[in-house]
Amino acid sequence: MKSTDMVVTPMGLRFRGRLFPCTFGRGGVVSARAKREGDGGTPAGVHRIVGCLYRPDRLARPCDWAVPIRPGDLWCDDPGHEDYNLMVRAPLTANHETLRRADPLYDIVLITDWNWPQAERGRGSGIFVHAWRRPGFPTAGCVALSPPDLRWIVARIGYQTRLVIPENLSQS
Repeated sequence: MKSTDMVVTPMGLRFRGRLFPCTFGRGGVVSARAKREGDGGTPAGVHRIVGCLYRPDRLARPCDWAVPIRPGDLWCDDPGHEDYNLMVRAPLTANHETLRRADPLYDIVLITDWNWPQAERGRGSGIFVHAWRRPGFPTAGCVALSPPDLRWIVARIGYQTRLVIPENLSQS
């Protein structure tokens, strides 16, 4: 591991000498080999951060490389679709997640390279780092933090930052 890594531990997410409470998937941490679409698992492994999205109508750009989430931005999570595990635009009849949500969960989103850019169908899509619903409430497979902690982290990550998720973690 590198000093620039975000490391999920049983006590929370460790980054730059600080520890932040976090949650992850309702299915727990699963091995990369076992990860499947819709299982609620957070895939173990070392994941590069490949993008940052944000809601420009709710907050200022959190880092220079953040891309605004526009009305109609979606994430395709349909394993049968050609755009599986990619950001797409509405209209889309295939299964998808709306990125511009009414709640604040996706006000800032860090995109990992899980099953990207050449997605293997059915291996899981959209493993993000985003805001949590509330402390201790699990995600559908992503890593989630409090909004202030997420803003602090996003302002300090760099090109080399990775998300490290060891196997055999239990929800903190």
